[in-house]
Order: sequence, then C-alpha cells, then structure tokens
Amino acid sequence: MATPDQKSPNVLLQRLCCRILGRSEADAAQQFQFAVRVIGSNFAPTVERDEFLVAEKIKKELIRQRREADAALFSELHRKLHSQGVLKNTWSILYLLLNLSEDPRKQACKVTSYASLFAQALPRDAHSTPYYCARPQTLPLNYQDRSTQAQSSGSLGSSGISSIGMCGLSGPTPVQPFLPGQSHQAPGVGDGLRQQLAPRLAWTLTASQPSSQTPTSKGVPNALSRSMTRSRREGDLSGTLEVTEAALVRDILYVFQGIDGKCIKMSNTENCYKVEGKANINKPLRDMSVRLAELGWLHNKIRKYTDQRSLDRSFGLVGQSFCAALHQELKEYYRLLSVLHSQLQVEDDQGVNLGLESSLTLRRLLVWTYDPKIRLKTLAALVDYCQGRKGGELASAVHAYTKTGDPYMKSLVQHILSLVSHPVLSFLYRWIYDGELEDTYHEFFVASDPTVKTDRLWHDKYTLRKSMIPSFITMDQSRKILLIGKSINFLHQVCHDQTPTTKMIAGTKAAESPREAGDLFTDLENTFQGKIDAAYFETSKYLLDVLNKKYSLLEHMQAMRRYLLLGQGDFIRHLMDLLKPELVRPATTLYQHNLTGILETAVRATNAQFDSPEILRRLDVRLLEVSPGDTGWDVFSLDYHVDGPIATVFTRECMSHYLRVFNFLWRAKRMEYILTDIRKGHMCNAKLLRNMPEFSGVLHQCHILASEMVHFIHQMQYYITFEVLECSWDELWNRVQQAQDLDHIIAAHEAFLDTITSRCLLDSDSRVLLNQLRAVFDQIIELQNAQDAMYRAALEELQRRLQFEEKKKQREMEGQWGVTAAEEEEENRRIREFQDSIPKMCSQLRILAHFYQGVVQQFLVLLTTSSDESLRFLSFRLDFNEHYKAREPRLRVSLGSRGRRSSHT
Repeated sequence: MATPDQKSPNVLLQRLCCRILGRSEADAAQQFQFAVRVIGSNFAPTVERDEFLVAEKIKKELIRQRREADAALFSELHRKLHSQGVLKNTWSILYLLLNLSEDPRKQACKVTSYASLFAQALPRDAHSTPYYCARPQTLPLNYQDRSTQAQSSGSLGSSGISSIGMCGLSGPTPVQPFLPGQSHQAPGVGDGLRQQLAPRLAWTLTASQPSSQTPTSKGVPNALSRSMTRSRREGDLSGTLEVTEAALVRDILYVFQGIDGKCIKMSNTENCYKVEGKANINKPLRDMSVRLAELGWLHNKIRKYTDQRSLDRSFGLVGQSFCAALHQELKEYYRLLSVLHSQLQVEDDQGVNLGLESSLTLRRLLVWTYDPKIRLKTLAALVDYCQGRKGGELASAVHAYTKTGDPYMKSLVQHILSLVSHPVLSFLYRWIYDGELEDTYHEFFVASDPTVKTDRLWHDKYTLRKSMIPSFITMDQSRKILLIGKSINFLHQVCHDQTPTTKMIAGTKAAESPREAGDLFTDLENTFQGKIDAAYFETSKYLLDVLNKKYSLLEHMQAMRRYLLLGQGDFIRHLMDLLKPELVRPATTLYQHNLTGILETAVRATNAQFDSPEILRRLDVRLLEVSPGDTGWDVFSLDYHVDGPIATVFTRECMSHYLRVFNFLWRAKRMEYILTDIRKGHMCNAKLLRNMPEFSGVLHQCHILASEMVHFIHQMQYYITFEVLECSWDELWNRVQQAQDLDHIIAAHEAFLDTITSRCLLDSDSRVLLNQLRAVFDQIIELQNAQDAMYRAALEELQRRLQFEEKKKQREMEGQWGVTAAEEEEENRRIREFQDSIPKMCSQLRILAHFYQGVVQQFLVLLTTSSDESLRFLSFRLDFNEHYKAREPRLRVSLGSRGRRSSHT
C-alpha cells in the first residue's frame, strides 16, 4: 500500500517527469522544477472545458494518421472511463494527452527531445485571458487551427466587447533539440532559464524571421539584447528623444483601463485624456493616440457609474441589473485588453522589433478597437440617459435606445434590456399570478398603500405609478396588469375566496431567466400580450361570477332602482298613504321606529313582499338633519344598507348620490300626490257647493290653476321617469351585462349616477334651474293650503245655511214662524260677509296664479338656454300650446337663436 508521501502531488509530478524523460530523479530535477512553476502559474487555456470536443480532436488526429483501429479503441476506452466516473478532471487528462501528441515542428510523429516538451505548448496557453463563457464554433486545439483561425476565434467567443483575438502568428520555426550527450547541469539561473525558454521563444518567431536574421539570431538573445530591445520599445520619455510608437502603444493599453500613462494623462479641467505637450511625438501618432484615448474616457465614465450605483441599495433590483449588464460588457472589454497585453508581453519576451507583421501598432489598435469603441459609446450614452432613473423608468430609458437602425447597436441594447427588464417582469408575473407585490425600492409601476382599509381596497390601495411604466408596456396593458393583481387580492381579502390562482388562470408560468425575458421583447404584440390578456380575462370573469352568484350584485342593483329610485310604484304609493298622517307633523316629533313599522307594513301589503329577504333586510328608514320649520316630508328618506364586496360598487359617494336623487324624486312624487288630492277635492266639493252659485268663480279659478300645475307635474314626471331614469337604467344594464371586469361595472354605475344627477338638475351647473323648480313646487303647496282654507270657509258657510234652512223648516212644521226678522237679518249679514270674502279669495288665487306663471316662465327661459338637448325639448312639452310663450317675450326666440344665446351665456 502506498504511503501518503508517495501520493502527494509533488511526488506524482516528479515521477511523471522521470517517466516522460526516461531519466533518474537527479537528472530530471531541472525539468521537475520547471513543471512545478508551470503548474503553479495562472496560465489558463483559451478553450472551453469541453471533454467531448477534445475527445473528438484526438479521434480525428488518429484517423488522420490512418490509425482507425486506435481511434475505435480510444473511443471505447473513453466511453468506459466516462461511465465509471473515477476521474474528476477527465477533460484535463485528455487535453494533456492531446498536447503531448502534438509537435509544433512537425519533423516527426514522435517526440525526439522530451526536454523541450514542457515549453512546446506553453506559448499557446501562457496568457491570462480567461476561457470563453460561450462555446466557439471552431475551437483551436492544435497548432494548425490556431494559426489559421486566430483572427476569427475572438469574435466567436461571447457577445462581449472582446471581438478580436490575439494576432495570429505566421508559423513555427525549427527548434534545435538537446543532443543526447548534452549536459543538463544548470550553470546558472540565467543560463538555465534561457535553456528552458529557448524552444518557447523560437516557436513564437514568425516564419519570415529566419531569412532576415543572422545565424546567431536562431539562438536565445542574451539579457543585454533583451534589455536593449525593451528600451527601444519604451522610448526615452525623459529626454528630448522622440517618443516611439511602441511606448505609445504601452501607454494606450494603460489608458484603456483608465490608468494614466507616461505621456498620456487625464486632464481634469477638460475631462479628457491629453498627450503631454512636452512629449516629443509627431502629429500623426499624437492624433491616433487621442482617438484611441477616447476608449479610456468612455471606460472611466461607465466604470464610475457602476462603482457609484453598485453600492447604492436604494437603486433597486432594476438598477443593479443594469449595473450587472454594464459589468458584463466591461468584463468582455477587459478580455480584449488581456489579449492585447498578452500579445505585448509575448513581443517583449521574444524581443520582436516594431514593424513586423505580428507586432502591435496604433493603427492596428484603431482597427481592433473599432467595434469595442462603438459598444462603449453606446454604453456611455445609456449611462448619461439613465442618470437619476430607477425601476421601470430606467427600463424605459434603455428601451428607447433599441429604436435604432444600427443592428449592431440594437442587439447590444436588447441584450442589456433583457437583463434590466428581468426584475420588472419578475415583479409583473408575481403580481398577476400570485397577487403579491414585493417592491421594496418602489421600482414597479403598481404601487400599494398599506394604510388603506379593506373596504377601500379596490379603489385606493393599488394605483399605477405612471412614471414607472416601461415604454414597452402600453397603458392598456398596464391597466390590465393592475386589475389582475387587484382582482386576486380583492377575492382573497374582501370576498374571502381562497381559490388558488392556478385554478383561475391556466398556464401560470413566468419568465425564469433573462433569456426568456428577452424573448418576450421579440414578440411583445403576441406572446406577452397573450399572457396578459389570458390572465386578465380569466381573473376578471372569475371575480364577476363570485360577485353575481355569491353576493347577488345585480339583484342589489335592481333593488336600488325599485326602492331608492321609486321604481316599485305600488309600494311607493301605499307608503305615501300610510306615512301622510305622520309626515304632516313637525319633523322634531317623528320617531324612526314608528316609521320603520309603517315601512314594514307597506312592504307586506304590496308586491315588495316577494323580494329576497336579503334585500328587504337592507331596506330601512332614514331621517335627515332637521332644520327649523321642517315637516316630516322634508326629512324622510329611504335607505339601503350595503357592506362587504358590494360596497365596492355602492360606495359612500354613490349612496349619497342615491340619497339626493331619492329626495328629489320623493318631492316630485309628493307634488303629484298633492295635486291628486286637489283634484279629488274639486270633484267632491263641486257637487256640495252647487247651491252656492257665488262661489263658482272661485272653484273655476282653482280648477284652472290646478290643471296648469297638473300638466306641469305630469310632464316633469314623464321626463324624470322615462327620459332620465328608464333610458339611463337601460344603458347601465346593457353595460353591466357586457362588462369584462369590475372596473367596467363601477364606471358604468358611476356614469349612470352622474347622468341622472345632472338630468334631475342636482348638479352644480343646474342649481338655478333646481331653485326655480323648487319654487314651482312651493306654489303647488301654496295652492293646496289656499284651497283647503277656501273649502273650509265655503263648507262652513254651506253648513250654516243648511242648518238655518233646517231650523226654518222645523219651526214651520211646528206651526210657528220659520224665522224672525232678527234672525233673518243676522243670516243675511253673515251671507253678505261671506260674499264679500269671495273677491278676496279670487284675488288671492289670481296672485297665486300670477306668481306661479312667473316662476314657470322663468323656468322655461332657463330650459331653453340649457346646453342639454333633453331639457330644451322639455320646455317644448311644458309649453306645447305656447300659452307661456304669448306672455313671455323671451320665449319667442327661435331654436337656433336659443342655441346661440346659450353659447353666449
């Protein structure tokens, strides 16, 4: 059994070196030390860790060497190795085997000098560029692939800024191997290092180099030559010598990272990178340096924004996603810089002179950084435009940059938008599928007010933040999104319906990744719209079904029409008959429990008894605030109690509208009730007072004035009942039947109340008309009082006359004189007094008629100048025979002139 020391990495590595070299531990000490340094370095291959791809490369290489049997054997062995799972780093083993089988010199299929083996693959992998995040289409694993595809491998990495790779080298040069008898003793550290790196340096030289070099150049340059080469590349910035292009290249690479170079520095006053004036640089190089330095300025701008915002937690998830997207693009940009630095380092290590085909120059940097510069410019513009924005507003700012004709810029911004919008879409799907709103930093366009109570949840708790609505979401979509989550919360909290959302909405799947979120933007009008519409229709339909079936919303709405809007005629008439003795009393003497008992009696005696007990339970009596001189008619009102979910439709404001309309309709119905009593009095008293011919003139005037009032009230009742209530109710019912969500029902109901309020002259614009109409109602009450007084006086007089005649007949039957002279004189005096009061009664009626007609004429003038067409036509019906038009000059204006007059008014 092996001891732990024999299993340590160092022991295993030493045994591997001895096995490969075929030497003892002492002879392979130098190579073992080099192997330890290589393994402990940060070198990483520029390929993806794809085990399958490496295995395929090995099989292709075996087939190319006409070793099909070995390829099949390798495939079987690899399959068994993969199925057993003994090795954790299978890719590394395969990659090592592939590199061991390759010889860049291509002199023989077999490695002749194992001493140079450790340096052969090193130049290909000895740079600090991280491996690709995305798998390239063609991955250079051997020397031929690398030399032919180096130009394209960078652009096939990922969607980042590093759109170019390391400049492809022309090809290998022969490496002089160690001779079998060559000594492997290390004469010194420098010589040993040169001995180890000689094959590496020779491999990286171009194919055209040997023809222009002296024989000594095939060897390794000594330390003096290398220091002289680097000195020439850096130039002498401190003296008066001209700054070389190589030094500017090195400075530019630092500037690309936001670090000041030796002669290119950041100017804080001008906010740009400038070449120092004292530097001896010719104009073309200076201009190219300034152009390239713009890349560093753009980098600094983006980096400053991300550094500031990354630490700001109040920036929110959308802002942090934006910063992450910028970091991702900067990461790709840093990969490019890593490639450039690696190339520069290789040139320094090899002593390559400037001007060779593989060297870095400012012109090549201009070409290679063209695409990254466009990307950084786009990112910098985004940073400027997104300053001070967060949440959905930030997503809108990013989305605005997708509206461009440049496909390169559009793809970049769409990639950033997919990352930025992912939190917004996560908020959105959580809201429409669960009704949950976790918006700690107020980024989502749906806002919640936790102080709002449950009864106002639908109206006040959830609102839209219009500034946070992303521009790729329309206002109609945002309204539907608000309604979906609001419906779910309304069902759970107000309706106490705990049905899972999955049963309401089919296919509740959210965008789980930025890629899925990005896919939605390619089809906003179909996929995204389809998801929103499906959730909206299904949730709203479920909510309306719950309100109609479980809480009887439509039945309550019809109950409002029947009782508060006086639609139940038999009930209202019987209620007035029962309440008349109570309501004629002063308002202060009324008791609500007495009126409630009368209400229950009216319900039991009419068709109202067949209504649902739930509706009758909510019907009640309400007494308004009492003012001095008010009677019961002035303070009485019916009330309808609402609570729970239906209170969302019948809010306090709506119930106050119903109360105002009921009072108006109740007063108008009372006028009709009074005029009916007046007509009854006419019919009954006309026969009784037939024996008083002197009173016929009074009766005639009363009849004429009452007829005028009856016509007026009937036309008003027709207008209110049919043109206002019935037409508005029919429109409301149709809209409720077609409603797609609760907001449509609420809007239709509010529009209904607004219509009947304005057409019943209860709005602020019709206050003058309402005052005139109340004045007409007052004249009707005055007529009732005056007629009652006249009838009482006439009936008393008639009663006395009948008593006098009865007394006279009684005496005559007894054989006495029917009447004495004194009694006859007294009777005649009383009759004369009554007859003298008749002109006063006629005068009172004429005054009452004059006031009434004046008020009606003024009311008609106001109707003709109204902006409401229905009110103007009401004036025609009230004065159908032009009775008032003949008396009022202002009513003689034509209809067109009335319209013009109303506009001037």
